[in-house]
Amino acid sequence: MLLKLTGGRIFDPAHDQNDVVRDIYIRDGRIVEKPIDGRIDEEIDVSGKVIMAGAIDMHTHIGGGKVNIARTMLPEDHAEAVYERTEMLRSCTGHAAPSTLTTGYRYAEMGYTAGFEPAVLPINARQAHMEMHDTPIIDKGGYVMLGSDDFLLRMMAANSDQEAINNYVAWTINHAQAVGLKVVNPGGISAFKFNQRKLDLDEKNDFYGVTPRDILHRLSRAVQEIGVPHPLHVHGCNLGVPGNMQTTLDTIQGAEGVPMHLTHIQFHSYGTEGDFKFSSGAAEIAEAINKHKNITVDVGQILFGQTVTASGDNMRQFAGAPHAHPNKWVCMDIECEAGCGVVPFKYKDQSYVNALQWMIGLETFLMVDDPWRIFLTTDHPNGAPFTSYPHLIKLLMDKTFRNDMLSTLHPEAQKATHLASLDREYSLYEIAIMTRAGAAKLVGLADRGHLGVGAAADITVYTDNSDREKMFEKPDYVFKDGEMVVRQGQVIKITWGTTHVVKPEYDVSIEKPLQQYFDKFHTLKMSNFKISNDEIVDDGRGSLTIQPLHKGGRL
Repeated sequence: MLLKLTGGRIFDPAHDQNDVVRDIYIRDGRIVEKPIDGRIDEEIDVSGKVIMAGAIDMHTHIGGGKVNIARTMLPEDHAEAVYERTEMLRSCTGHAAPSTLTTGYRYAEMGYTAGFEPAVLPINARQAHMEMHDTPIIDKGGYVMLGSDDFLLRMMAANSDQEAINNYVAWTINHAQAVGLKVVNPGGISAFKFNQRKLDLDEKNDFYGVTPRDILHRLSRAVQEIGVPHPLHVHGCNLGVPGNMQTTLDTIQGAEGVPMHLTHIQFHSYGTEGDFKFSSGAAEIAEAINKHKNITVDVGQILFGQTVTASGDNMRQFAGAPHAHPNKWVCMDIECEAGCGVVPFKYKDQSYVNALQWMIGLETFLMVDDPWRIFLTTDHPNGAPFTSYPHLIKLLMDKTFRNDMLSTLHPEAQKATHLASLDREYSLYEIAIMTRAGAAKLVGLADRGHLGVGAAADITVYTDNSDREKMFEKPDYVFKDGEMVVRQGQVIKITWGTTHVVKPEYDVSIEKPLQQYFDKFHTLKMSNFKISNDEIVDDGRGSLTIQPLHKGGRL
């Protein structure tokens, strides 16, 4: 069947199309050329409506152990957000820690067609994929975590060569079925197990004698050399610590031109000025990002209200536990690989620190020049649930609304920010870059995030509305792989997205020391650690999409 979307206003930055009126043709789940014979099976008139590719959340915690712990810890979150069963939808629950079903439904209703879990622990990867497999409609993928695992740190302590580390990274990405590599507080999760309570960029892990800078250097090189498109995804040292902006600046400088993605940068942009000894470092961080073209960031914007923080960074989660709201938390070690912490938290607009965090995130959005290198996230659920994205988009696109919100916040925090003087308002084209074309390029999705011929027909159709929050919270139509799944902001069809992965090559000789290591230290056999392609496909509901490696890698 050939479907035609007629007369839409196209915003497709991947093809430099900014508000261009043209028709789109869809057949077999793909965007195709206009048929020569002119035969159309179905036509939808979208004249005057805004057309973008389906949105992509390149950093959202939607699967894995810590997510399940958060769900378990917050029965009140489920009780307050119950979605009743309909003829189309199954009953589901949750807001800050939504169920798999809620996650898929709500993302699709906002025009999102893909979400990427940024912290898949290798030993727990099967669980993460099972949860993402149960998340309807949207495409999924994960960045697998290394950097505090015992095997890597032993290799580094023994001064193994880069090729050996590259093989280990490639082996892990393959068998965890990942699309990228993540490091969380490099070496810090391991250091916490040995009773270190802080670890700065050039401070040695007491047990291995390895610094976070060493880890970042080795892993960023590995990702580049094996050809993984997505740069090393870095949750840096000293998250949430006043003065951590200097650590972040040193991390940017220390990348030495190698591509690196710094995630939830808002939480790493704090100074120590003023009476509260807590200030914004957004201007300095934005200047460094603008200067260093190898650096990309997502923001991790906080928004006010109840949420839950869930992270592999057990060191920082332990430090934040006294601020839990409600007063309950979990912090745990996980085998030889890492750990996690889950701490419920409520951001308050009359808290000086929380208000300034809100301002720091927005300052960063507005002061980083290139929308291709900054991405719209709340680090769901750490800064706010992903369902707040339409509100965040309005803050970026409407200066008057932004300043009205600013005027209601903690008065001392208002004095500590330059936010009111920032005139920039994001355009629809820039929003399309941040949430579509740029995100697809960053993750390495060759056939997503654009509206060119051959692309997957993941398409979102909006009625233009000066109230951008209303516009982005309820699209007119959402198409997933060419099928209409949302109409007037309501799910009308359930489909199952694909899982995106990359498959870098590795030398199988890495399995000899790994086999010995698994036999000696792990509770899981190495053969059971590996996730097969068939497991992702499962009952036929899932599928695997292997994205191409970078030309610099081994193809």
